[in-house]
Order: sequence, then structure tokens, then C-alpha cells
Amino acid sequence: MKTGHFYGVGVGPGDPELITRKGARLIERADVIAFHAGVGKESNARRIARGLFPAGVVEEQLTYPVTTGATDHPGGYAGALADFYEESAVRLADHLNAGRDVVLLAEGDPLFYGSFMYMHDRLAERFPTEIVPGVPAFVAATAAAASPLVRQTDVLTVLPGTMPEPELARRLADTDAAIIMKLGRTFPAVRRALEAAGRLDHALYVERASMPEQRWLPVAEVDPESVPYFSLIVVTGDSLNGSRSRHTSAVAEELTLATSGAAELLVVGLGPGPDAWLTPEVSEALARVSHVVGYGPYIKRVPQRAGLTRHSSGNTVEVDRARLALDLARSGEKVAVVSGGDAGVFGMAAAVFEAAEDPAYADVPIRVLPGVSAVQAVAARAGAPIGGDFAVVSLSDRLKPWPVVERRLRAIAEADLVLAIYNPASRSRTEQVATAQRVLLEHRKPETVVVVGRDIGRDEESLTVTTLAELDPESIDMKCLLIVGAESTRVSPAGVWTPRFVEA
Repeated sequence: MKTGHFYGVGVGPGDPELITRKGARLIERADVIAFHAGVGKESNARRIARGLFPAGVVEEQLTYPVTTGATDHPGGYAGALADFYEESAVRLADHLNAGRDVVLLAEGDPLFYGSFMYMHDRLAERFPTEIVPGVPAFVAATAAAASPLVRQTDVLTVLPGTMPEPELARRLADTDAAIIMKLGRTFPAVRRALEAAGRLDHALYVERASMPEQRWLPVAEVDPESVPYFSLIVVTGDSLNGSRSRHTSAVAEELTLATSGAAELLVVGLGPGPDAWLTPEVSEALARVSHVVGYGPYIKRVPQRAGLTRHSSGNTVEVDRARLALDLARSGEKVAVVSGGDAGVFGMAAAVFEAAEDPAYADVPIRVLPGVSAVQAVAARAGAPIGGDFAVVSLSDRLKPWPVVERRLRAIAEADLVLAIYNPASRSRTEQVATAQRVLLEHRKPETVVVVGRDIGRDEESLTVTTLAELDPESIDMKCLLIVGAESTRVSPAGVWTPRFVEA
């Protein structure tokens, strides 16, 4: 028997006239029309499209068992919804198997924060399926407020208001324009995040966009107690009102020396990852500065707050990044350049001092604040492998030729020093670990202890103790740091350690 077709039809944000012609045609011809609804509530999708329902159509209301995180289901909120979606899919599949075409209505667009996608996951492989896009609520919201959202090269970020407040603030600070969905009870935290990101003044609140009762006003004027779920916030692109979207080189060119004179430039290490490994000195410094400059992933680790501007860039422009920070400090701004681990160990400190050789920055004082280095973190997890003399080498040949790296590896191996290896591999560098292993084995015994630390300090951390001969180069990536022991390095039940004493 031929099965029915399954359609996901976006009905737009509220105004029935915003339903597409294709969506309207499918609704008018449907055998079954399904829609989601909260307990004791009318389905908003049904309200939008009900004028198109054909006579005699079968209606399937899919009522959510819960609408907040509170439930006595043994699997919690997620378990309750998973069961609900499974049961709903069975109901719709019965109609489809009977040869009836099913239209599942979706507010806005079916695949934009909608429940249709969960039915699609369960039914699309079994039945012919088609998705009809709809007008998303944020498009109607920007139209209602007559507020251009993005222009030219502005970047738009769509964020759920249910995100943790610090993460929401960081993402708001790092984008040009933003849409914040899922408000209601999350509104107070969202407002605080906007304020921390310095975006509150340009944030517009839009309620029930395109519906007869729609309204919009500045977020700063909204009563938190009056915010319904069908509301969102529009943060317009900064090409209209700020400098966030300008390229950092343009920022640097526009900086002029402030009359108050140059400010001290801080170069700080954030540690290998966990907040607990951030030193109090660095935390205090980051709370005082007005600008942070650094590689994108490290900038993300700095909590966003009101008055803080973030300048993130790629991984291969260290000196340009340092010049921007120096320009900001020279103009009197309080600036911190951030690095992972310790800024002085393959970090931004050297790049800052390199850029500061330019006489233009002679009046900018520079202070480096130490951080926990990756080698310290891995060594601590293993025991005390760097308890004696040790050396540190990066296998990256981006800033030095590979023959120099080999020469240094041989010298360290001959000197019988414990060796910490940074940057052992990357997507484009896959052979250096194997080459380093071969070079070291020319001077070290095969049973030499090797510690491999991956993502130390993070949830997915792992620590492997092996030998130089048994080390698998293919298992090593950029997330790893290696510690190759000296001849005296030992593995005991307590851990890996290197004696402080050395025999003549």
C-alpha cells in the first residue's frame, strides 16, 4: 500500500498572510494536520493557519507533557520529551501508513528552534518527506521595529536566551548583530548579559511580532514580569553604532596618543584551561583592563563584563596582534594581551617585546604576569617528571626551520635532559613526531619513559605513560604535550618522577 507524504510547513511568526503560497496550498489539501501545543493552551501554529484548514480534515494536537525543566519523569526533562516525541511519531506514522498525507505545522520555520525537526528525525527515512520554509520570527521582529539588522560585512549570531549568562555575554560581545530567542523567564539573565557585553543600549525587545498585539521597545525599558515566551531581542549590527566590526588594523590606525600618556601593557597567561588554574594576580588584572587582545580561543576564556572590549584574531598574526595592543596602551587604554598557559612559554610575551622594539612604543611600559604552563600541568598529573633538569622544545617549524629543531633535539638527547615537547603535531604537520622519535632513539634507550598528556585540566583529559620505542606518532595531535624522560626518570606506583640527584 502506498504511504502518505509527510510535510513540515512553516506558518511564519503570527500573521496568516505571511504563510507562503506553497505552505497554504499543502494545508488546504492535507488529510491530517498536526500541531504542537502546551498543556491547557491553544496551539499558536493552529491559530495562524486555521483559516486554511479544509473541511473534514483530521486534527492531531501534540501536547507537550512539560514546558519547563520540572518533571517527575525518571529520565528528567529530556527523558519526558524524548518519550513524547516517540509517541507523537507513532501517532503520525499510523496516518502515513494508512496513506494519508500529514502536514505538521511549525511556527516560524520548521528547522529553526522548532519541534518539527524531532519528528523529521523519526519519520523522514520511512516516509516521503518535504519541508516548506517559513518566515522566522526574528525577520518579522526586525520588520516590526523597522530596524536594519546587518549591513555590509556585519556578522549575525542567533542565540537562545537559555544559554549560561557568562557564555551569552561573551558571544554578544564577540558578534556584530544578534538575535536572542527563548525569553520569558530567562529575560532577567539575558538583560544582564546584554549589559555586561555593552550591548544594552542598542537592544530592542519585540513581543508577538506580526501579531495584532505586537509591540516593541528598548530592552532597558522592559518590565521582566511582562515578558512572554513569544518575544525576542534584536541587537543591531555595529556598523550602525559602533566600531566592533572594524578590522583591527583600522582600529590601530585610528588610535592617537591620549593626553594622559601611555598606559602599562599587561601580558598575561591564562593557564592550561581550568578556571582554578588562573592565578589571582591575572584574575585581578583582567578585572581592571578595558581591552583584551589575543587568539580567539583564549579570548573566549575571558569573562565578558561591562566596559570590556575584546579583540580576537587568528593564530598566525602574533606580531600584528601585539602592535594593536601596544597602540591601545600608547593611547592610554588599559590593555591585557592574553595567552594560554604561561605567556612567556611559546606565548605572546615574546611577540609583544618583538613589536615593542619599534621606537614608536618606547614610552609603553610592559609587564608580564606568569601563568601555569602546560608542561607544569602535565608534569603534575604524571607526578614529578621535571623534578630535575629539563628542556622545552616546540616541534612547530613555522617560526624556525626544521633542521634547527633536529639539532636541538639531538643536543638535548645527548645531554640526557628531560624533554617537554610543545606543538607536537597539527593538521599540516604529521611527520615531525615520528622524526623526533627517530632522532631521540639515536641517543636514548628504547625503554625511556614518555608521558603523553592530552587536554590536561579539561573534562576530556587523558594521561598515557609509555616508552620512546612504543610511542605511537599517529596518536599524537595538537592537543597533546609530551614529556620524554631522562635516563634516570622512573615509573613507580606513585607516579613518574626524575631524581634531583645525578651521578657523575
